[in-house]
Amino acid sequence: MADDAETLSLPTTAGALGKGLDVKVLHVISSGGMYGAEAVILNMSRTLDEGQHSSSLGVFYNSSNPNIQLHEAAVREGIESHLIPCTGRMDRTVSTSIRRLARMVEADIVHTHGYKADIYSYFGLRSTGIPFVSTCHNWTDNDWKVFFYGVADRIVLDRFSGIVAVSDEVRLRLLKAGVNPEKTSLINNGIDLRPFDHPSPVLKDELGWNGFPLAGLVGRLSKEKGVDIFLTACSRVLEQVPEAKFVVIGDGPDATDLDALIDKLGIRASVRMIGRRNDMPSVYASLDLMVSASRREGLPMAILEGMASRLPVVATAVGEVPKLVKNMQTGLLVPPENPELLAFDIVRLLRDSSLRDSLGSAARRLVEDEFSAERMTADYLRMYESAITRAEEAGREWVHSHAAR
Repeated sequence: MADDAETLSLPTTAGALGKGLDVKVLHVISSGGMYGAEAVILNMSRTLDEGQHSSSLGVFYNSSNPNIQLHEAAVREGIESHLIPCTGRMDRTVSTSIRRLARMVEADIVHTHGYKADIYSYFGLRSTGIPFVSTCHNWTDNDWKVFFYGVADRIVLDRFSGIVAVSDEVRLRLLKAGVNPEKTSLINNGIDLRPFDHPSPVLKDELGWNGFPLAGLVGRLSKEKGVDIFLTACSRVLEQVPEAKFVVIGDGPDATDLDALIDKLGIRASVRMIGRRNDMPSVYASLDLMVSASRREGLPMAILEGMASRLPVVATAVGEVPKLVKNMQTGLLVPPENPELLAFDIVRLLRDSSLRDSLGSAARRLVEDEFSAERMTADYLRMYESAITRAEEAGREWVHSHAAR
């Protein structure tokens, strides 16, 4: 995919982190919107830029679906970001663009997110000596096309200097797929708490729902997020709490089907699908409780953000969610694929304001203690140091083997 005219040069940053030197990280992603991976990148970039290190973003500009929300958000915050043009699935110029960008920003390490960034970055960087690492944020192999790319991803990941999984489930599946366990780390997501401290609520005014209890689900509109289960639970809740209102925040491939389901359930007057938002702290501040109905999850950023906003959460016990939502401590847990039990706990919280307050306060404390952006970034910096050292050792072996010929 990329030419190999440029020969390998040894990394010059090995040991830099341990010696307290500045390290420049280039994040590369093909983004579909502002979701978990994007939030991780922004949170880590803020923390790196505020400390002794620095970051830059390379965001794919996909001609078929040019979603550059992440790039725009980074630019608004003063985070260095660059667009990488991509005209299709096999655009050979992308690997070259990534290599040139890494050299232009003087990246000490390239951090990729998602199979597309992994594959193109591997072919662009394999001959440069610049170490590259990847985070696997989730495992979405819902159709044969994604499955095929997942297989290709696992093949190239074996050539990376470090691979991060955001949950035990994702890590186990990576290992089962043959990824080297010595290169694989588990790092929990973390968030910048500051935006969630004193935002102004906006939704109830916008929707004309002042005085009504409001529950919300935040996530991509796709099968694994269980939005259909949430909507079915909403219809059950309304039988007992007819004044309740509900919002779905996000977009995705199932939007049309989910909109039709609202009509089928007869709950249009009480439910709004409001799409993507750029003011999520204010959105969370508008809710009385948050719901996650996922069939499959890693460590969801939306739940972390809701908990940082002091929201009680009703969530399905999938993936790493039980690490966050501890039943009757920081929220309420229900089995997946069960709208009746989901509705039961939503009703329970809608009717008990003291329980909402106690769970929300405990949720915030847990995020402060265990899931801050500072903690996440420190974990990644340790992983970067190991990856840089590993790349240096591999480079020396390459030089010695070729010198002996």
